[in-house]
Amino acid sequence: MTLAILAIIGGFILLVWSADRFVEGAAATAKYAGMPPLLIGMVVVGFGTSAPEMVVSAMAALDNNPDLALGNAIGSNIVNTGLILGLTAIIAPIIVQSNIVRKEIPLLLLIGLLLGYFLWDGALTRFEAVLLLVGFFALIGWSIYSAMKGKGDALEGEMEQELVDHAMPIKKAIFWLIFGLVVLIISSRILVWGAVSIAQALGVSDLIIGLTIIALGTSLPELAASIIAVRKGEHDIAIGNVVGSNMFNILAVIGIAGIISPMTNLTGEVLSRDWLVMMGMTVVLLVMAYGFRKTGRINRLEGAGLLLAFCAYNLWLVSSVIA
Repeated sequence: MTLAILAIIGGFILLVWSADRFVEGAAATAKYAGMPPLLIGMVVVGFGTSAPEMVVSAMAALDNNPDLALGNAIGSNIVNTGLILGLTAIIAPIIVQSNIVRKEIPLLLLIGLLLGYFLWDGALTRFEAVLLLVGFFALIGWSIYSAMKGKGDALEGEMEQELVDHAMPIKKAIFWLIFGLVVLIISSRILVWGAVSIAQALGVSDLIIGLTIIALGTSLPELAASIIAVRKGEHDIAIGNVVGSNMFNILAVIGIAGIISPMTNLTGEVLSRDWLVMMGMTVVLLVMAYGFRKTGRINRLEGAGLLLAFCAYNLWLVSSVIA
């Protein structure tokens, strides 16, 4: 048990560090390749911040732990919306100015509904996982199109400043891109081993471990990125990181894991509890971001509400384990 706990702690530390290095290296490399700043923000950074979830869930699926992989993806979305956006908005209210981000949130809602439809029968087949992955590539295509058409978007200016702040030579960028990915894979393997060992020792399901410990750990890069962004006044990066990561989690993370190891005999709580909470938070985010009668924003009171909802959900999980 002690070794498993140390594996989780060490795995988290390496995971967060390597994910940060990987994202910075990937963004700088993409800039040298001539990719527009807006496209880097939408695709490269969005993909990079979801890399921990992708690698951890793929490792879990390879180890024949699909419940851990699914819990990681859904749990990460709940962490992203409830904990990260909630805490970020308490630090500084988030004003949503980017038209692209405002278009992405309804798309996230539709993607979540598609996942619910696939999970309705208590399973996720390999064919359904392939469809999710096809959706992921379609999302990348849409992102490229939006980036080409979105000149002057608020997100573009914020991303340009980030690239200037984190500029690095091309050789250094490629080094961190490759080395960060290698360490990311190694740390994910260590983390999954530790999590599964603790779950077995405590008699807790892989799903619960994925929804809690693993989801929180793999979402730490998004937490750091959003807090830093909002403190610098880069509000659209703060919320764009979360929305993009949530879409990637459903389409790519669950898609890749499901192709490796189809998910069968899923517990009913996945749909009636976890998916429902994820979708509820997405609807609330949609209402806040659009504003309807006012400028779209998440104020401190609304941030506190998201944070309380996240805490209530985790208490629900704990009570289900105790019961």
